Amino acid sequence: MTDPPRADEPGRHDRAVTSTKDKMLAGEPYIADDPEIIADLDRAARLMERFNTSPAADPQARITALRELLGELGEDTWIRPPFYCDYGWQIRIGPRSFVNYNAVFLDVARITLGADVQVGPNVQLLTPTHPVEPGPRRDKWEAAKPITIGDNVWLGGGAIVLAGVTIGANTVVGAGAVVTRDLPANVVAVGNPARPVREIG
Repeated sequence: MTDPPRADEPGRHDRAVTSTKDKMLAGEPYIADDPEIIADLDRAARLMERFNTSPAADPQARITALRELLGELGEDTWIRPPFYCDYGWQIRIGPRSFVNYNAVFLDVARITLGADVQVGPNVQLLTPTHPVEPGPRRDKWEAAKPITIGDNVWLGGGAIVLAGVTIGANTVVGAGAVVTRDLPANVVAVGNPARPVREIG
């Protein structure tokens, strides 16, 4: 087996890293074949199924499933099914936010959305990373970096936010944009890679 890729990015946990799940949470390279990780994936799959197949006439059942699935769900926040994630408990969404149909939040690392965030349909928030080198990638090594979305951000339909990105408050990301680097507050950003094209306010 090829040696794991290096993971010397800032923000790693200071506590001792012992289990595979510890490595995942610390942003270290790991292989996702640990029984504890698989159990977490299975739990999320069951709760996603409950949410995604819940009757439209029973909104309380949907909210209950979401509250069990996610690490935090703010008051008056709503997610339209279908919704997909890896673990769920790594996702925290503030109050009065809205996530439209077919969102994909891959939460191998923490995903945090602030208050009053608007997420268009088919948006992807992708925390996992994989080695560029073919050997470690073939051996299934991976890692992850957190994504943070500030208050009152609007992510247009089909936008993709990649691992390690922070988007500042009030910023608008255009439909179909691919956000590869941090965006400041109070801008409109479009394109691939997404770049600010004007300031707001």
